[in-house]
Amino acid sequence: MARLGGLQKRWLINTVAVVFALGMLCVIVVTAVFSAYYHSGVQADMRYRAATTTDFFADYSDLDYGEYYQSCIHYAKTFEDRNNLELQFINADGRMVASSYGNWVGQAPTTADIQLAMESRAPQPFIGRDERTGERIIAVSSPIIYSNGEVIGVLRYVTSTRLLDLQIVKVFTYSVTVLLLVMLIVILSSSYYIRTILVPVRQITQKARKVADGIYGIQIQTKYNDEIGELASAINEMSTQINQNEIMQREFISSLSHELRTPLTAITGWSETLLSDETMDADTRRGMTIIQREARRLTDMVVELLDFNRIQDGRMTLNVRQADIREAFEDTVFMYSSRVSQDGLKLVYLDDDNEIPEITCDPERLRQVFLNILDNAAKHGAEGGRIEASIRYDHPHVIVQIRDFGPGIPEDELPLVKRKFFKGSSKARGTGIGLAVCEEIVAMHGGLLDLENAEGGGTLVTVTLPATQ
Repeated sequence: MARLGGLQKRWLINTVAVVFALGMLCVIVVTAVFSAYYHSGVQADMRYRAATTTDFFADYSDLDYGEYYQSCIHYAKTFEDRNNLELQFINADGRMVASSYGNWVGQAPTTADIQLAMESRAPQPFIGRDERTGERIIAVSSPIIYSNGEVIGVLRYVTSTRLLDLQIVKVFTYSVTVLLLVMLIVILSSSYYIRTILVPVRQITQKARKVADGIYGIQIQTKYNDEIGELASAINEMSTQINQNEIMQREFISSLSHELRTPLTAITGWSETLLSDETMDADTRRGMTIIQREARRLTDMVVELLDFNRIQDGRMTLNVRQADIREAFEDTVFMYSSRVSQDGLKLVYLDDDNEIPEITCDPERLRQVFLNILDNAAKHGAEGGRIEASIRYDHPHVIVQIRDFGPGIPEDELPLVKRKFFKGSSKARGTGIGLAVCEEIVAMHGGLLDLENAEGGGTLVTVTLPATQ
């Protein structure tokens, strides 16, 4: 798995984790059931032994106390199952009379079962730790009742739970092993199933992103005839339809642009001819100047549309040669400064005396880029009254910067301004494709075009181009 997230993470949490939790619950329940079964079985066996032994000693109840205790000691010494159980005889004073582990006299254990057996005159169980050894034990104390009805002590069977606990641990271990095997099967089978979902979903996501980035007509191949297949088919159909619409749009733009160029050329030419007439009155001259300016603006828009169409079709080419980039930039700035001065804007060229080497480029295309950026600065930053332009060499790049002092670009629109047809909240006229064309031209030169809001207000556009000596 490349990363743990999305559907994989949800699957692990909602399936594997739940199955594992339920499995562990089953393991705990099985272990608890076996534990209770083993403990109850041992207790039942010890209760039976205690009752049988007590009944056996009832036949000796006509002996005096001394003889009775001697019989107990003898029975303890000859106890056959001493390897598994300890048989204890404890008198009414709590003293140990005899033990199958040895003929000794001393203080007997003080667990609650001994006193309860003498008080209730019935067998009493005990599960806990031996206060002398700290070992976990199971014990059953059965009262010894003399012929006169007096309780003269208890007969007590004791066994360690070590083997019993070991058996329970084995049950737990076997159960966990089975659970892990089941989990392995679940993970392997579910992993195969989740891959049959994730792999086509990732392919669909990748292709959908390409469609979102403007690469239309791609098709998603899937071998599944289910909801995933239906989704892939829907995206394939959408991609094909968008591709067809894009082709129709490009053909329409290309046809319209070529149709517009002829009348616009005629309008521009005749407006220049008419403006050369010195006898024209002032109002007519003003009108003809407006016609000429708007015809040129429309011509620029047509050129933008044609360039955009070439980019979309992959037909944009560069006429590359060694050129003086400073000269190309300064010519553009000085030419544009006279144009914007008529609108009350001041274009300031921040001269850098440092030498800038010639670079391999298409100077006409770069002039187009510089002119478009200057035009955007004039349209969107006109209220600032000032535009600054500079060019410098910062090895191994030539850096061109153009800044206006207008309101800047809203932060949420900054990542989108270079997208085709995006105009955002700006009220300025234009097609919204100028920057997209500029970025493509700069990228074809191996450079970068960046826009950011400048400190103190306005927008700063930076064009970074690779330089070669």
